Amino acid sequence: MTAPMATERSESVGGTAVQQGQIISTPPSDVLDRTQVGGFLRWLRAERGLDLGGHDELWEWSVDDLAGFWSAVWEYFEVRSHAELADGAPYSTVLTGRELPGTRWFTDAAINYAEHALDGWADPDEVAVLGRSQTRPDVELTVAELRDRVARARQALERLGVRRGDRVVGYLPNIPETLVAFLATASLGATWASCASEFGPRSVIDRFAQVEPTVLLVAAGYRYGAKDIDRRGQIAEIRAELPTVEHVIDVEYGDHRVEDALSWSGLLAAEDGGDPVFEPVPFDHPLVVLFSSGTTGKPKAIVHGHGGILLEHLKNHAFSWDMGPGDRMLWFSTTAWMMWNALVSSLLVRSSIVMIDGNPMYPDVAWQWRLAAETGATVMGASPGFVMASRKEGLDLRDGSATGGRELAVRTLGSAGAPLPPEGYAWLAEQLPGAMINVGSGGTDVCSGIVQNNPLLPVYAGEISGRALAVDAHAYDEQGREVVDELGELVITSPMPSMPVGFWGDADGSRYRAAYFDHFPGVWRHGDWIVFHENGSCHVAGRSDATLNRGGVRLGTAEFYRVVEEVDGVADSLVVHLEDPDGGNGELLCFLVAESGEVDDALRGQVVAALRTALSPRHVPDRVIGVPVIPRNLTGKKLELPVKRILQGARLEDVASRDALADPASLDAFVAMAAR
Repeated sequence: MTAPMATERSESVGGTAVQQGQIISTPPSDVLDRTQVGGFLRWLRAERGLDLGGHDELWEWSVDDLAGFWSAVWEYFEVRSHAELADGAPYSTVLTGRELPGTRWFTDAAINYAEHALDGWADPDEVAVLGRSQTRPDVELTVAELRDRVARARQALERLGVRRGDRVVGYLPNIPETLVAFLATASLGATWASCASEFGPRSVIDRFAQVEPTVLLVAAGYRYGAKDIDRRGQIAEIRAELPTVEHVIDVEYGDHRVEDALSWSGLLAAEDGGDPVFEPVPFDHPLVVLFSSGTTGKPKAIVHGHGGILLEHLKNHAFSWDMGPGDRMLWFSTTAWMMWNALVSSLLVRSSIVMIDGNPMYPDVAWQWRLAAETGATVMGASPGFVMASRKEGLDLRDGSATGGRELAVRTLGSAGAPLPPEGYAWLAEQLPGAMINVGSGGTDVCSGIVQNNPLLPVYAGEISGRALAVDAHAYDEQGREVVDELGELVITSPMPSMPVGFWGDADGSRYRAAYFDHFPGVWRHGDWIVFHENGSCHVAGRSDATLNRGGVRLGTAEFYRVVEEVDGVADSLVVHLEDPDGGNGELLCFLVAESGEVDDALRGQVVAALRTALSPRHVPDRVIGVPVIPRNLTGKKLELPVKRILQGARLEDVASRDALADPASLDAFVAMAAR
């Protein structure tokens, strides 16, 4: 395998060119004195006698001594267990072994995620939740108000018959009502699952039917930018296909109502409220079911436990994102993406959250930046697409023109979901001087980051700074050997607490093992194509199932997109490789959406020249084809594999559900192409 050639493109920051892999910032000299991870290192020295100088030593210890690291996280954050063990210990063992799969964590512990989100705040009058929406006026909840609403929601669900182990699901947007329902469900020991309101009925049914819910919460409508969206018809279809649902609750968001549903406000008003009660459950008791995209088959129902999400997010939020009391996170997400769970978990470290619902680019690209300035967000998430769109728009975040005259308080800028080109790093470094740029990659499967930055690491243009703490991540070649400075499969060789408890309905664990452990027995294969460098930085080159293989040389799709989408006139792109069954080079196809609406020979020539110059002759596509839209799923990821399978002759209904597409018609051009 050969790593793709580094691009020669550069971006100017303060008059200095920035190239791929170049350091654009380093940790300040006092980093250990003023960061959460620095406080943890001081605590380890005082309480455990461990003198770890920086990231490399801390990471090595975190993966070598899993029991030591995770027990330290438990102690440092004062995780509360209600276990009734003879010796008064909070648990029996940290982990039962290092085998994958099968490791059990914190045996005999009795905990509750919601307790840690809601208890222990210093000031009950502190604002914990800010709801910002294009559907209704702003909503804000203090800690005391949030606790009271969760208590009322728990009492209401209990009155409706919800018990430990039952499933409660929400067909809901990212609003405070969704948060309250989730925490109330968790407090009961019931299990939560959610789908975003823009999902079509078939996508919702394919997900919710797997977990057989007893209660369904819905929003009958909402506004998306200037458009009024009525979901009552979709809700009726969903209800008809979920026979286990005993109660439907309308959260009364927007102007529409489900007439025969229970009233959320009425249910809460009928209860006493007060302090919420929390059901202690085992460490691996199901907290939430997250679903895979469903664009290449039936969505996987991935079960995450109370303890795994609690410990992983305590570690991630404090030590990677540097969050603690007084911080505020704004990260645009729908309720269908794992980033929603990460947003909510800010409460674990006593940070408040901004919940955004609506069109993220309405009325203009600067809307999210204005919200960040208005709400005083100190941690902000910005997708690579949003960063690049802001750059392309020429926004200036320093003079107040893009932020409504307010100054940004952002000191950590997170980005995930796709690779961020060097140009994006350079733009952020110039626009947010002093802020930590934290680009990472992880996924629904572990509900966290696998590789990302933290305050102890430098920032490298176009690359991810390093491995997340306690994540034993590496790149493997086809024979299962570790490779450095070469493309390989992203693998994890040691257990993580937030690896799934399992898949819902997979009683013998066969589907779970097949999804992650069949390729390299005993090793988690994540499905991403990655390069780790000697200095510990890395970059994700795309999904390994979409790898481009020409004449035995493997190429990552991300390398294409970085180059192609910087060509003037290109709005979006997608690349697939159709292999030759006889062993030839096959056919490399590049699909373009042009800003002008038409892909002409001049634009094709520019794309070919850019790929040949910046990458290599092997990157030059055999054909460059114009299409009206690039297919993406509802979280914005490009769908290379469904396109490839359609062009190879598969039926659309066998490779993707239209309900799982951001644009339901986005695959039609490829179906027509295959027919020709």
